[in-house]
Amino acid sequence: MTGQRQFSEHLSGASLVAILCTAQLLVQIGSAVWPALLPDLIPLWGLTNSEAGWITAIFLGAYMLAVPVLVPLTDRFDPRHVYLFGVGLICLGHLLFGLSAEGFWSAMFARALSGIGWAGTYMTGLKLLADKVDGKLMSRATAGHAASIGISGALSFSFADVLARPFGWPAPFLAASASALVAWLIVLLAVPPGSPVQGALKGGAVFDFRPVLRNRSAMAYALTYCIHTLEFHALRGWGVAFLGFVAASAGTTTSLFSPTAALTMIGILATVATVAGNELSIRFGRRRLIGGSMLASIVCACLLGLTAPQSYFIAVILILTYGFMISLDSSSLIAGTAGSAEPSRRGATLAVHSSLGYAGGFIGPLIVGWTLDASGGMSPESWALAFALIAACVLCSFIVFWIMRPRELAGDRFDGKA
Repeated sequence: MTGQRQFSEHLSGASLVAILCTAQLLVQIGSAVWPALLPDLIPLWGLTNSEAGWITAIFLGAYMLAVPVLVPLTDRFDPRHVYLFGVGLICLGHLLFGLSAEGFWSAMFARALSGIGWAGTYMTGLKLLADKVDGKLMSRATAGHAASIGISGALSFSFADVLARPFGWPAPFLAASASALVAWLIVLLAVPPGSPVQGALKGGAVFDFRPVLRNRSAMAYALTYCIHTLEFHALRGWGVAFLGFVAASAGTTTSLFSPTAALTMIGILATVATVAGNELSIRFGRRRLIGGSMLASIVCACLLGLTAPQSYFIAVILILTYGFMISLDSSSLIAGTAGSAEPSRRGATLAVHSSLGYAGGFIGPLIVGWTLDASGGMSPESWALAFALIAACVLCSFIVFWIMRPRELAGDRFDGKA
């Protein structure tokens, strides 16, 4: 431990960012295994669309409930301990899914366990960076952190497909569990223990969210992130099933560009959009970038529902464009909340931000599943209605964001200006 402490004293901010991003890559590789295998497991387990939506959503619901407990603890205790706890639960959740899931309830339990783990990992990793890197590096560290998660989430679709085809559907879950274990060891051995938190909150104050809720700027970014995540997880959770439906309806072969390959490409484009969006926010203004991204997403969602079922090629082009536009404001929203937070309440602020975000993420897949079942199953009309409902949610979010007008961050081009 002494050797680790001596090493950690010389660990630069950039090195810490690289280590945390590598760990997040390894942790997140199993994130899309269930959505990627959903078209095969629905008939195998005799699931309805609503049940499949619940299995997708429970990960996000468990995250939503756990994050207000786990993330605020980082304002009082070393975030590294919370992070290791979260990664351990993700490792266990994937292991249980691969070994014992055989239907709705067992899959729900394993996914919920992984969701609780992600609550102790995602924003906690960001909090680790926020506490240890300087303000000039923080915005780009946030983008890098989001990009590492995006890259791994993108590869997760193909990761699932490549392993499941020769070895069966449990294989990618077991491999994802092993990958999370490697991430746990990396953080344990390479990330320095935290120093006592300066101005740390005591007792019940750790879970007092009232000052956070009164922070208008942070809440504007957090509320917008709620609908951003609703939209993203609706597309991510049902994208493979949607493209599979389009291919079957149009009688198109998907051998050259399968639905899982398309969702992998969405993740890669989303990563590019995440990094580019943050740079554009700095250069042209955060509010302007976020508003433009939401308007573009509304257009893409409507076009996807109305025209994509007619052609697999059109569906792929539109879904790639849509995925890019959704993610353009991702790191800008997270950095906006983190940058608007009081330093002593950054963990609590990120907890509120993340809870709202994943509340949206929980609802998004359910909206699609419920809409499909209420409309009589998968059909061009039911998919159009589902995407129209998602677009309506984004439109409401755009209006609220523009009314609240959060502040720009230090370093943004329009910092301090209207």
